[in-house]
Parts: sequence; C-alpha cells; structure tokens
Amino acid sequence: MSEERLRRVRDRVRPFPDFPVPGVLFRDISPLLKDPAAFRTLIDLLEDHLRASFPKIDFVAGLDSRGFLIGPPLAQRLGIGFVPIRKKGKLPGPTESVSYALEYGQAELEIQRDAVEPGQKVVIVDDLLATGGTMCAACELMKRLKAEVLECLVIIELKLLKGSEKLQSIPFYSLLQYD
Repeated sequence: MSEERLRRVRDRVRPFPDFPVPGVLFRDISPLLKDPAAFRTLIDLLEDHLRASFPKIDFVAGLDSRGFLIGPPLAQRLGIGFVPIRKKGKLPGPTESVSYALEYGQAELEIQRDAVEPGQKVVIVDDLLATGGTMCAACELMKRLKAEVLECLVIIELKLLKGSEKLQSIPFYSLLQYD
C-alpha cells in the first residue's frame, strides 16, 4: 500500500471536537465522500487489500448507513453482490434480527433471510469501528445465516475503544487507526 495513497485518504478525514457530546472527537468522512479522487483512492486501497487477502468472496455486506456508501462500489469492483444489513424495520420480507447494546441503550439490526446462503463467504464493511457492538451484531446475523465472515473491514478504527477485541476470532482490518 502506498503511503501517498493512504495520506490522500487520511487528509480527507475531518476531526470534529465535542460531537455528538463534549469530550468526543468525531472523525467525519464527509470530505472524503465529496472528493472523487480521494474516494476512488479509498476504494482502490480496500479493493487491493481484499484481492490480496481472499481468493474468493461471494458478497460484501454493508452496515446501515455508511457501509452503504463504501460497500456497493467495492462489491462492483470485485464483481460480486452487495447485501445490506439494516436497522430494524427497514427491510421487506422475512428477516433475521439481532439486538445489541449501545453506549446509550439498545438497537437492532436485520438482514433478509435469503440474503446469503449457508457457506457463502462475506466481508462486512462499515466506515468506523468504535466499541464494536454494531459489527459484532452483524457478525451474529451472518452466523445465524450460516455464512462465513472472512473479515470485518472499516475505514477508521478508534483504537482506545478496543472494539476489535470484541470480534475475537473474526479477522479485522482498518485502513486508518486513531487513538
């Protein structure tokens, strides 16, 4: 991975102090999304990583909502399909649902029951990993559908919150890390 390409992506992540609450430093990817060259570089870097790491991937699964921004272009580059993992009540038809804890309460994620078949190989993508609750819930949904999670992939990892430790034996990759 070229340091110049990685810098091009890192330079488009904007820090917002005290958002959403005092004491939190929010990492905003909006400037990255607005810059077509930087966004293309992001997808290039993620594609290069996945091609080098996994000979066969069946689907990219994206987490509601920012995983929907990264997942489809990445899946298209890889020549595979995209599967949405949504907040409860947003998907039609039979769904599988999992509840998980947030810092401020409970939430639920859902996936359509026919989204993946047993044994299919999936990479789960999102913009950021903080405490790991949402990503763990997505992995649980894939487990219930008997899919194989090859890796959890994010743009940004907040290392101090130790979310990757919650993933236990599931491989994890972050492009950018912040303390």
